[in-house]
Amino acid sequence: MGVLRSTHSMQAEVEEMRAALLHGGGAAGWQPSAGDPGAVKRAASGQEGDAGARTVCVTGGISFVGFAVVDRLLRHGYTVRLALETQEDLDKLREMEMFGEDGSDGVWTVMANVMEPESLHRAFDGCAGVFHTSAFVDPGGMSGYTKHMATLEAQAAERVIEACVRTESVRKCVFTSSLLACVWRQSYPHDRRGPSIIDENSWSDETFCRDNKLWFALGKTAAEKAAWRAARGRDLKLVTVCPALVTGPGFRRRNSTASIAYLKGCRAMLAEGVVATANVETVAEAHLRAYEAMGGNAAGGRYICYDRVIRRAEEFAELERQLGMPSRAAPTQSVDDRPARFELCNRKLGRLMSSRRRCTYEDYYPVRFE
Repeated sequence: MGVLRSTHSMQAEVEEMRAALLHGGGAAGWQPSAGDPGAVKRAASGQEGDAGARTVCVTGGISFVGFAVVDRLLRHGYTVRLALETQEDLDKLREMEMFGEDGSDGVWTVMANVMEPESLHRAFDGCAGVFHTSAFVDPGGMSGYTKHMATLEAQAAERVIEACVRTESVRKCVFTSSLLACVWRQSYPHDRRGPSIIDENSWSDETFCRDNKLWFALGKTAAEKAAWRAARGRDLKLVTVCPALVTGPGFRRRNSTASIAYLKGCRAMLAEGVVATANVETVAEAHLRAYEAMGGNAAGGRYICYDRVIRRAEEFAELERQLGMPSRAAPTQSVDDRPARFELCNRKLGRLMSSRRRCTYEDYYPVRFE
């Protein structure tokens, strides 16, 4: 969602994004067709060779993750329709002076509110796939997220999926969730033999998140579950990517609010062994690989995405320093000498990222949650 920023902060972000655009692509204006929204019929085959199959829509495309996804798509020859939510987002793109009149650089823009199904339908019309990277953030205070936002995010997720289903050209959706939708639950007894595995079958306990005021985790969990419920039994392929704390060049400036919200409760996460980071380029690549593999049913369900698990207090202190946070959240001594009660597992994504051939994934829709 759009966030109010100071002029200095916005200008710094514009310069950074301009440099990235010069490397990866450009932007242009787009206007929806005046015809019947249902005129584009969902193709029976959805073959990648069709021109329409190379056109996708990205929500939240100028966010830290969204922009990386757009850049990666452009590098792989996709035409990207960038769904902007606020006038500020549009102004930021205009300041980059990258606009053309015909989308010759591969990026088109359209205004679309994730809470308004009709505007989403217009934005998605003519696209073969949707990447929903948009999320709510709170510019006021250090929490970065509120209880009300958790409710709004779940509502927005449902409306995005409903718009995908309603739009006949859309066949696939890649939904950006969070590792936080997997890791928060009541701790198991200390005498449990071996760590409990947290993988794509794990879900955070919404009651636990609510009781402990972990609003960001609650919002991500509720939103992803809402997306799966809305897609169940519908003519739409859905994959969710659950990245850890997203880092990368400029993440302090471009993703600080979401990062601070993510790290609420970080002392407990560090002690349990579930603090992890994911470079934004890895996250973008995971989105692209999942999208392309969905065409042959070689990808499905959820994917946990991370590069590194942080187990030492000094590593966490460095992360706090990079974010400009007061170094008080981490324990004063390392926890790597204690057995972790949880162990993260991203083998499913590892197989997808390293696979050079397409083989049918056995369980396309086995997403289990209460």
